[in-house]
This record gives sequence, C-alpha cells and structure tokens, in this order.
Amino acid sequence: MKQRIYDSRAQEVVDFEPREPGRVGMYVCGPTVQSAPHIGHLRSALVYDQMRRWFEATGHEVTLIRNVTDIDDKILDHSRAAQRDSGSTEQWWALAYRVEREFTAAYDALGVLPPTYEPRATANIAEMVALIERLLERDHAYPADDGSASVYFDTGSWPAYGELTRQRRDQMEDAADSEPVGKRDPRDFALWKAHRDHEPASASWPSPWGRGRPGWHVECSAMATRYLGEEFDIHGGGLDLRFPHHENELAQSSAAGLGFARHWIHNGLVNTGGQKMSKSLGNSLFASELLGTARPIVLRYFLGSAHYRSVLEYSETSLSEAEAAFGRIEGFLGRAGERALPVVISYDWRERLERLPEAFVEAMNDDFGIPQALAVLHGKVREGNALLDADGDEFAAAEIVAQVSIMLDVLGLNPSDPGWVAGSGTADDAARSALDALVDALLEQRRDARANRDFATSDAIRDRLQAAGIALEDTPNGTRWSLS
Repeated sequence: MKQRIYDSRAQEVVDFEPREPGRVGMYVCGPTVQSAPHIGHLRSALVYDQMRRWFEATGHEVTLIRNVTDIDDKILDHSRAAQRDSGSTEQWWALAYRVEREFTAAYDALGVLPPTYEPRATANIAEMVALIERLLERDHAYPADDGSASVYFDTGSWPAYGELTRQRRDQMEDAADSEPVGKRDPRDFALWKAHRDHEPASASWPSPWGRGRPGWHVECSAMATRYLGEEFDIHGGGLDLRFPHHENELAQSSAAGLGFARHWIHNGLVNTGGQKMSKSLGNSLFASELLGTARPIVLRYFLGSAHYRSVLEYSETSLSEAEAAFGRIEGFLGRAGERALPVVISYDWRERLERLPEAFVEAMNDDFGIPQALAVLHGKVREGNALLDADGDEFAAAEIVAQVSIMLDVLGLNPSDPGWVAGSGTADDAARSALDALVDALLEQRRDARANRDFATSDAIRDRLQAAGIALEDTPNGTRWSLS
C-alpha cells in the first residue's frame, strides 16, 4: 500500500511519491519566539515528528527543516512592553533567544527529534533580500509609494493568488502584517518593512531599498528553498497558518518561479473546555504547566492520540485517561519482562517493518492514521496479556512483545528508550521515584508477613495501599502494583 496524505492544496487524499526516491524533504513552520510555548505548539511539533518517524521507519532518509522566527512585530512589541511596564532591560534579541530555548526544552521533553536543521530568520536576511529582488524583476513586487524603504507583494499581479485556501482575491481580508501606507492595494503584503523611529536600530538591516527588516511571509520562503531546494516534498504547519501565511508563501514563491512545496499539510488546533484556545479567552495551556502535571511520555501519548487533522479536545480528565491507557501498555511490558521472554528485535528497518501488524502499517499509510494504529497496538497488548494469563506459548508471547515494542518505537513511545529511561529531571520524575521506593518497601514488609503467616499484617498493608489508590496483583512471579 502506498503512502497516502491529505494535501491541503488539492483538498483531497493523494498518493505520496517523494521527488527523489528514498528521500523526503519537509519544511515545518516553527515558532515565533515571542512568549512561552503552549499546548498548540507542542501538538504541532509532535505531529510532524510522528510523520518523520514513519517515513524513517519505511526506509526514507528525511531532511526536516523547522525554522525559528526570531524577528517579528510581536517580538519587538513584547520586548518594548516589558521595558515600559516592568523596567526590563532585556533586548528583543535576548527575549527571542530565551523563549527559543524554552521551546527547545519542551520539544526535547516530549521526545520530539531535533530537526535536521533549525534556521533562524535573522541568519538568512541575504536570502530574503535576493528573493525580493527576484520578485521585483518579475514585476510581482513594488517599492512603497510613500518613498519609504518598504516593499510589497503585488497580489493583483498573480492570478493564482488564493489557490491554497480557495478564495477569490476580492473576498479576502486586507493584509494586516503592515501599515497600509504606501500600498497600491490593502491586500498587498509586506516583503520588506522600513525601519521605524521607535524600533531599535539592531532590529534593522541594510537593503537596496534602505534599512528595514523582512516581512514574516518571505522569511519562510527564503529559508525553505535555501535548505531544501527550489522544490521539495512537504510544507507543514498549523491550520491557523493556511491564511494568510501559507497562502502568501505559495504566491510569492510561485511568482518567483520556484516549484516550492509539492504538498501542503496542516494539523488541527486544540480546544480547551470546548472552546478554541486563544490568549484573548485566557484559556492557554502552557508547556511548563502540562509537563508539571503529567509524565512527558504520557503527555506525548495524549497529544499524539488524535488524528493530526482533527481538533484535539483537552479536558480536566484528558491526562489521567492518557495515564491509564498508557499504563496498560507499560503493565504488559512489565509482565513480559518478569517472564524473561526470548524477545529478539532487529535494527534493520526492513525486518522491523515486516514484523509490524499489517493493520498498523495500513493505518499509518492511510494519511498517518494514529488513532487506528493505537487501536492495533492496544489490541496486541490485550492479546499478549491473554497469553501471559494462560501461561501460553512463550515464543508467541515474545513475538507480540516485539511487535508492541516496534510499534512504540515508531510512535516515539517506547518506555525503554534511553531518552525516557533517563527521565526529564522534573519534580514529577522525583515524585514517581520516591513513590516506587515507598511502595517497594511496603511490599517487602508484606512479603515478610506472609512468609511468617502473619496474614493480619499482610492484609493491613494491602488495605493501606488500596486506600491510597494503589492496586496490587499477586502473581507466581511476585506482586505487581499500579495506580488504580
């Protein structure tokens, strides 16, 4: 079965064929580093990490570029507001770098693989200037009519403008990425923004049109083509970026004569309490809060459990439900580990792919159907538990353990992976370690009591643990415990 993906430009599921067999080039719009990462940022990064892992699991070499927008109106506004309201001396570039590190730490905690390269906008100004010059030469851009250093993309010069979102130009909202002064049409968007007196001098660069800085949209076009070439396989990002950001990227890149992205993919947004998450509603869920509430591997399980194109619903019970679901997987692997089953897993991707359940492969090939793939995973866990309960064929049980482990590897959820075993060093990790030690000590006392036929003490310890929400299971290989 071929890989199928939903192409936002075609608005249908299509066969995916890389430009170059065995190689996939992906560009993902990364964060504008103005403020701390929230659940929407985490979900988007995780979606493309899942896709990348599946491409690699099927033998592709993936080049994934995820940019950092480190110069933007919002960054300058946040820096200026902090200096005005709290007396901060932090410069805009220091704020951007500090927030960038917060994003990196959050991605790392979730097990999101580092991109092949992560270019910053401020390090690619020359490429942006060159792209703007190319558009001017082709008469798809013009200098501002007010004599400033600003340059705008002429949306009226490109008949295909609006093709990504299926909009007619006369129905579009005015471009809000710059002041309307000097524009021929309010829908034209900024390619280069003239330096303004109230902005720091360090936030501007020389150009043929005067000092200024790039517009948001031109940044991604320049960085994508610099590192992936004039045509590449996939451009991804959140659904909220389709218009105007991705629409404008497509228009200016195509107008410049670039093949640009063959396919466009957009991940769904996050709802909290049935409402779209937004700063104006005050319902943002920040990465630091979430990582302090749940184990990172459980948070990854939850964020990646819905189909990437669907809305992810977050409620007060979401993480506890995810903990219970993932706990069943861990419980099976723990039981299997106690049996010392003869599990053998090859490092060769072909052999690993052949051992995956056919239904799992079909789900992943069908537009990255993670919910269906997880259903296959849990089905195998139930099948494996039934074999262990019946003291069944240990080789059959070992094969199920191998299949479960490979599926978890593909999803970035294998609890035995060194990244998870090492832990993130959070307070939650310390609490779980302390709980392990306390429960193990009580279980040792219970074993001693049972060995001495002191069943009253044994039952009292069991009751104390159950009252604390800890369930016990006595097996021929010892007592297992879990949070009930």
